[in-house]
Amino acid sequence: MNVLGISGTPRENGNSDILLGYALKPFRENGWGVQHIRLREITVQPCRACEECKIKGECVIEDDMHLIYDALRWCDALFISTPVYSRNVSSRVMAVLDRSYALNNKRLLKGKVGGAIAVGRGTCGGQTITINAIYNWMLSSGVICVPGELNGVTAVASEPGDILKQEKRLRQAEILGENVLNVALKLRS
Repeated sequence: MNVLGISGTPRENGNSDILLGYALKPFRENGWGVQHIRLREITVQPCRACEECKIKGECVIEDDMHLIYDALRWCDALFISTPVYSRNVSSRVMAVLDRSYALNNKRLLKGKVGGAIAVGRGTCGGQTITINAIYNWMLSSGVICVPGELNGVTAVASEPGDILKQEKRLRQAEILGENVLNVALKLRS
């Protein structure tokens, strides 16, 4: 079985990306195929609302989104992690969510399981709104949303790597990973 992690931080050693690594850890330990895509390393343009995907059956923008489409087909479980910008997902994640519109008729994610991670600079910085935005997208794509201890993983951190000082948040990311893994295995059997 395979798991996909999509990281939306533009920063090297970004806190949301670090938490994503912790969420993917249980899958590595259980022999799953793991793909960790860092959106800062590829180019995904925003949706143009041209509707060509409805005519041709696929998005016509030529960029690296095909890597995401392939990974979404490949995976059995999915995580999206993002820093919080303007009380929402990062623009890189938003581009991926918007561009997945081209796949809506194919329902590639139906029945797969997923989790969400959001890191903001301050308390009440929009982390809950961001988690809800990700889970709303997942639900509309047919993904079965799995909580961590409470919901997805939310954290407060500012400078790259700050999250490494927060053992509780690192453990919460692992718990989210364990929960997604357990649900995926139960669905598989």
